[in-house]
Amino acid sequence: MLVFTSQAFALVSIKYPFDFYFTQRVLMKILSKLIVGLFASTLLLGLSACSDSREQPASNNVAIESSSTEKVMLDVYKSPTCGCCKDWVAHVEGAGFAALIHHPSDLGGIKQQYGISSSYQSCHTAVSDQGYVFEGHVPADVMQRFLDNPPESALGLAVAGMPFGSPGMEMGDRYDDYAVMLIRKDGSSEIYQEIKGK
Repeated sequence: MLVFTSQAFALVSIKYPFDFYFTQRVLMKILSKLIVGLFASTLLLGLSACSDSREQPASNNVAIESSSTEKVMLDVYKSPTCGCCKDWVAHVEGAGFAALIHHPSDLGGIKQQYGISSSYQSCHTAVSDQGYVFEGHVPADVMQRFLDNPPESALGLAVAGMPFGSPGMEMGDRYDDYAVMLIRKDGSSEIYQEIKGK
């Protein structure tokens, strides 16, 4: 970039040799366009994890046998542009849950309202009709096992961050090990289930 800037300065100086301030303004415009371009590229790369471009493998749409005869209704709070959230919703609906989608203007406020500590937060929050919270990419079969026998004083389950290979975060053959955390109403937590990458 320094070489480009020096060449641009030399070209502008040849054309306008006596106007140093004009040369400086031209260089500032060139640099600002480069910086804006780099910022936009970085932003697009950062948002690609939440794009709609990933395919949902059929293996995540396996129906789960539930001890109850009715579908569990989930209120899902997410950004309207997050593709991995959309894929996770497809995963849980394919497993027999029903989902009502909400796009709040303050997603962080929703997480705070339901008592989800920042250390457990992810890109979406689901709340069951029984009042249990499921934060992030929690697998549907783990959710169902939890709902069939909820631990005493449980707030819900959380998968912090966005681990590769978790439901909605399929990235080819990339898989991370991750923990599904049991969150209690008093703020304490423990590992509910460890998920091993393939």
